[in-house]
Amino acid sequence: MNKLSNAVDIQAVRSLPGMFYAQAERHSAQPFLWHKVDGTYRPWTWQQVAEAVTAAAHGLKAAGVKRGDRVMLVAENRPEWLIADIAVMSIGAVTVPAYTTNTAVNHLHILNDSGCGLAIVSTPQLAKTLITAAVEADHKVAVYVIDTPDLVMTSEITPKSWAELLATGDGHGMAPPEDVASLNRSDLCCIIYTSGTGGLPRGVMLSHGNILCNCDGATDLLATLDIGDEVFLSFLPLSHAYEHSGGQFFPISAGAEIYYAEGVETLSKNLTEARPTIMTAVPRLYESMRQRIIQNLKRQSKLQQSMFGLALELGRKRYETPKAMSLWDKTRDFVVERLVRTKVRARFGGRLKAMVSGGAPLNYDVGLFFIALGVPLLQGYGQTEAAPVISANPPKRVKLKTVGPPLKGVEVKIAADGEILVRGELVMKGYWNDPDATIAAVDDQGWLHTADIGHLDEDGYLEITDRKRDIIINSGGDNVSPQHVQGVLDLEENVAQSFVYGDRKPYITAVIVPDADFAATWAQTHGVPGDLASLAANAEFKALIAKHVEHANTKMTVTEKVRKFVLATQPFTVENGQMTPTLKVRRHAVLREYRDALEALYA
Repeated sequence: MNKLSNAVDIQAVRSLPGMFYAQAERHSAQPFLWHKVDGTYRPWTWQQVAEAVTAAAHGLKAAGVKRGDRVMLVAENRPEWLIADIAVMSIGAVTVPAYTTNTAVNHLHILNDSGCGLAIVSTPQLAKTLITAAVEADHKVAVYVIDTPDLVMTSEITPKSWAELLATGDGHGMAPPEDVASLNRSDLCCIIYTSGTGGLPRGVMLSHGNILCNCDGATDLLATLDIGDEVFLSFLPLSHAYEHSGGQFFPISAGAEIYYAEGVETLSKNLTEARPTIMTAVPRLYESMRQRIIQNLKRQSKLQQSMFGLALELGRKRYETPKAMSLWDKTRDFVVERLVRTKVRARFGGRLKAMVSGGAPLNYDVGLFFIALGVPLLQGYGQTEAAPVISANPPKRVKLKTVGPPLKGVEVKIAADGEILVRGELVMKGYWNDPDATIAAVDDQGWLHTADIGHLDEDGYLEITDRKRDIIINSGGDNVSPQHVQGVLDLEENVAQSFVYGDRKPYITAVIVPDADFAATWAQTHGVPGDLASLAANAEFKALIAKHVEHANTKMTVTEKVRKFVLATQPFTVENGQMTPTLKVRRHAVLREYRDALEALYA
């Protein structure tokens, strides 16, 4: 039975704004959105948000925005993001989210490709980058700034005030704009540009029904958790489909509260403040959390370290071989549950019902680490073209080596070459301005070709084995999964990131990014410069990292082993363009930096 007491009947909903306004009427005076004001979380009620959405919608119409027009949205996660997003959709226009980390070149590509005639941006700093692009756009772009637009110093485009836009549309209360009644599930609601791990981003056209299908599937998936008054912590970029659907519209469908994290660097603090019951994140974040927990453990007493190790050992045994748990094991497990696992869960707020991993493959050992410590981690799978969630592990029956069964309303089949094909209401309308790419991605029977390789197990759970495009085929004809090799390397204690190479080569090579704290400590101890560029040329330091690579190699097959490597001169980051905003490595960007060094390893 569906136990989401605050959820709407998603099957009966015709649009995302329609769902929002129904929930706002139902939960009117209850808190909905929480954000920091002077260092303290303050709430917006459902009624306050609905009134702001309605005012923004009428303000946008007064500004000349019509049905079908595209509106760019550039902002960090905050209440105004949701308000602007739903306001745009409420008048039949189309939201075009863009990352706050975008350069002017990135913005210009999206502005020209999408044809956005109006952009909403949060801060003067972000506005400067956006306006640099808007000046070069091949059409006129009006820019509205949420925070202090008068601080934006520019002569080319005069920014307008978000507050004035709201004032223009004020006076309608929380009544939905009349356009909402005419919206249908098949209508285009947003164009989300893929993060571009392989090149220029493409605009994925998503309908109201695409995202509603995801909300319905998530509702069905989590129904066994007795979900009622739920709290989400939003910190992944809302410009990414994963957070847009899972961290914004699914909470709306469930009648939940949303806390906006201040940033990744304050996540630990925000977790204890918000005390979320459900959260979504990418594997890179879980890897970092695991590494931080392990590093902190080194500062604890021998007894505490021993108890922590026992909690991991017994938790792993309970998950992998539950029938092998003896009475003595169960007794000790009861003790570490209270002495260790309760404290670990408290670091996540203490009331998590589900922590969902998606956006990239989750390393088995990372997932098992959290499961063993009593943190309920579910791995899912999807892509922007599927709005984005395709499958996920059910809370009561997690199989960590899989991404779970398809969600409700989703069909999955495996093609002859192993490619995963997906069909259902969640499949995108196509790529904006790219009909050829659309035809290549979605066939005439409605199957989305994911370019992922995998299979369905005996329980109907989907297991991803690799990306169709990313498989390395060495010169001997052997297939090597770069994701698997990188996953093994990244688990080494003093390895922060890795990138493997070797297509049509006799063996595998890699770029290794050492752990920053380890590198700094080692450099200080040895009296040498601590920047990665200097350490990359230090033979003694490289020999130490080589031991970690050798240890990782013991867990790999002969063809997977990393024979040689180079040290990175800087971490892979969003800022240097070597990672996407959702923390996936951009292969083409890393290769551009290190291809010559990697090729030299084969000389």
